[in-house]
Amino acid sequence: MPSLNSIALEEGRVFLRRLSPESADLAIADPPYNMGKDDWDSFPDDDAFFAFTEEWLDAMLPVLKRGGCFYIFNTPFHCARMLPMLEARDAAVLNWITWHKRDGLGGGRRKYACNQETILFGVAGRGHRHRFDADAVREPYRSEERMRHAGKKGILKNGRRWFPHPDGRLCSDVWEFSSHRHKTKVNGRVVKSAHPTPKPEDMIERMVLASSAPGDLVLDLFSGTGTTAAVCRRLGRNFIGYESDPVFHAIATERIRNVKVGD
Repeated sequence: MPSLNSIALEEGRVFLRRLSPESADLAIADPPYNMGKDDWDSFPDDDAFFAFTEEWLDAMLPVLKRGGCFYIFNTPFHCARMLPMLEARDAAVLNWITWHKRDGLGGGRRKYACNQETILFGVAGRGHRHRFDADAVREPYRSEERMRHAGKKGILKNGRRWFPHPDGRLCSDVWEFSSHRHKTKVNGRVVKSAHPTPKPEDMIERMVLASSAPGDLVLDLFSGTGTTAAVCRRLGRNFIGYESDPVFHAIATERIRNVKVGD
């Protein structure tokens, strides 16, 4: 068993074979998108990419507890192919989450500009009860004035008085998070990050809070520069993961070392 609360410098399938079956409570996977961002994100063709995808899904799912949740990032088109793969492996996809990035992945003049990525949220073991803390990930109501009024007298719905929840509305399946590159601007300018596709910490935090409890074990697939691991450490979750690129691995290791529980 690899060391707890660390990122291994290792190829994913080798790493996952060393883990005990049904040992993780949650998995967060940010795999290649086959968009040519670097050598690790480039495949000869779609067949090679989806063969790779099936390999890591086959390695990941047995490590999750029955009822353990997973979040998988990718393009909408690739997720459409992944969904039946997951269902064929006794996994249930519970939500197709649209991440509205507000800055996009580029576009052209002969189609709509792409301004989203997809996150598949699901559970290993169809029909098993899974953890989901809806109250931990509530969002602010969109109309503060209307909610202030509703807080005093309520809103009549179906013959009953509804009062707003003090922590906000339930989280929907459309997420609006600015991308990492827009969160880390310097003097209004985008700064090139060490990794070409880092995910924002506040979005990973939502996943961890909703689908794990303190002390749970989170499986971090394709760790990159350690965003999921850093969030887990800050929120008091255990984690274990892998990264095959030595440069990204070194950044992730140093980043995790500087995070304290409760920061």
